[in-house]
Amino acid sequence: MTKTFEYKVVIYRENMLGSLFLGGSKVDPVRFSEFLNKNGQEGWEVKTMEREERRMLLFFSREAFLVVLQREKNT
Repeated sequence: MTKTFEYKVVIYRENMLGSLFLGGSKVDPVRFSEFLNKNGQEGWEVKTMEREERRMLLFFSREAFLVVLQREKNT
């Protein structure tokens, strides 16, 4: 029997307030860990992840992660 998988793509980023007040916003590692642990409890595991800086409102930026999650599909 062949294993089949399902995938979920998520853009994880902090809210805009840090960027507006500080000129830039970094991802909070505690909240990011909570996000990963919550998905891990649902059977998702990180397949790949990429960090990027997202520009907003011309002068501000915030850190974001594009996360691809995978889990075995229940058939």
